[in-house]
This record gives sequence, structure tokens and C-alpha cells, in this order.
Amino acid sequence: MELKNILFLDIETVPQESSFSNLAEEKQELYTKKTQYQRKEEYTAEDFYERAGIWAEFGKIVCISVGFFDNNTNNLAFRLKSFFGKNEVQLLNDFKNLLENHFNQKHHVLCAHNGKEFDFPYIARRMIINKIKLPEKLNLFGKKPWEVPHLDTLDLCRFNF
Repeated sequence: MELKNILFLDIETVPQESSFSNLAEEKQELYTKKTQYQRKEEYTAEDFYERAGIWAEFGKIVCISVGFFDNNTNNLAFRLKSFFGKNEVQLLNDFKNLLENHFNQKHHVLCAHNGKEFDFPYIARRMIINKIKLPEKLNLFGKKPWEVPHLDTLDLCRFNF
């Protein structure tokens, strides 16, 4: 695998609202039920809301940072780009455009730390919630594990490749 064919990425997420009380009543009920097992009796749903960013249903993406090797120069240079400061829909569309215009070939792969369990599904869920058509690299429906164009450095550290 050539380094220039890998898009490294990381996302930053936060709760959708600044506080539990800002959620609609229905979302408060859903969050309370969703987190009941993890919270147990130790925390109220409101106290636990600071962790809402880890669930795509109750969080949102505020930054997607990517890195890639660019060999358009004489040297292989590593480039960084971050999508941030916009509303989430624009951020997701900008990221989708990057995938569709520059990392859309079969030999291109996405790479993140714990990406298979968190980053990739979270991005896909937020796109679905925001009614954005999934780019091919995130549309895994019906794919076999060896057809999924993702690398996970967590797997590499565990020697699960």
C-alpha cells in the first residue's frame, strides 16, 4: 500500500446542545433511556450529558482533521487540513467533497485510531441524520470485511490486521 493512497483522519465531537435542559423533552427522554445502563444510579441524565458527544444521536461533529501524503512535489510531503468553524452540515459536505474528489478510487483507504468503532460510523450516522448521501468510502452496506476500505491504527497496535 502506498502512503499517498491513505487519508488519515480524526474527528472531534461535542453534545448537540450546551446543556441537557436545552434538549427537547423527547430527546431528554431518549437520552435518559440510552444512558441508563452506563449511568446506573450514580448520575442523573443531566449530570451525564457532558458525555453526550460520544453518541451520534446526541452529539455533533465540530472538527474533522485529515492528513495525507502529497507527492506532487519532488519530496513526499505530509499535508494537513481541518474542517471546522462551520455548521455541521457544511463541515460534513466539505469532507464528503474531499472524499469524492480526491480519495474516491478503489486503492484509496481511510485510516483512524479506533476509526472502525468510532470515527467512521459516527461520520456516517451524522451524514444520515443530516440527510447527506454517504460517499462510497463510508457506505459499507453489504460489504465483506476485506472489502471495507478502512485501516484502524488500534487494530495495528493490537496486531489484528
